[in-house]
Amino acid sequence: MLKSYLDLTKSGIVIFVIFSGLIGFVLGSPFGNPFDFERILIFLFALYFLSSGSLAINQAQEWRLDQKMNRTENRPIPSGKIKPWQAYILGFTFCGLGLLMFSTFNSLVVTLGLFTVILYNLLYTLYWKKKWTFGAVPGAIPGAMPVSIGFACNNQDLWDSTHIYLFLILFIWQMPHFWTLAIRFKDDYGKAGIPVLPYMLGVNRTIYHIGLYVFVYLAVALTAPITLGASIIHFSIALPFAIWVLYQFYRFTQKKEKVWLGFFMSINFSLLAFLIAPVIDRWSLFYF
Repeated sequence: MLKSYLDLTKSGIVIFVIFSGLIGFVLGSPFGNPFDFERILIFLFALYFLSSGSLAINQAQEWRLDQKMNRTENRPIPSGKIKPWQAYILGFTFCGLGLLMFSTFNSLVVTLGLFTVILYNLLYTLYWKKKWTFGAVPGAIPGAMPVSIGFACNNQDLWDSTHIYLFLILFIWQMPHFWTLAIRFKDDYGKAGIPVLPYMLGVNRTIYHIGLYVFVYLAVALTAPITLGASIIHFSIALPFAIWVLYQFYRFTQKKEKVWLGFFMSINFSLLAFLIAPVIDRWSLFYF
């Protein structure tokens, strides 16, 4: 039963959501102030409940589509381990708990949390994903919101350059990430009638669009010393990962599906580096 629960709430994704939210929380905190670990724990539990609840609702919404794809047919609802109504009850309860806990911070955090659920479970799940070949682009907004929620807990100025950097990195990363997976599973998506880019426009055209986002993504990461006023430390962390991504992307353009995993791993690990770099940069400036 535990495995079914973890699968229903997509625990692997939730771990990443919590990580990215924590990065936003840390970088939104006043520079040099000690952390209030009670507030951090409340934030982490609130984000866990909100993200787990939203993902459970998503699976209840899409279980019929999941039945049609080899990749998802063994998820808890299509396999009969959990009923859709059970997932809905769990999902809405968790989302409510998350929003209630976010209310201990400020109204902006609650608004951002609610906005994220609405974008993901209504607009993306019910419309963008099913009707639009480029639905992954606006669908990346809720995926980038955890850093915004974390940042707003301590700093409500969402036009702050640090927040803009974090949001852009997470937002832009999602297109190469998702479209690479879509290339790998394009036939599965086709069976379910989901109009993903590689199924609708072909692999070559998809790689072209991936490339556009990759170059913007790397540009945002490497220009942080200018846009954020970061030190050379940020650049020295980001540069090796940027080179790795470019190399893997070049291989991807040449061999396509044969080397998709190498590019997929490079883009994912680069995201971790690009999110951690400003934290290390700030820590080093404070202590040294």
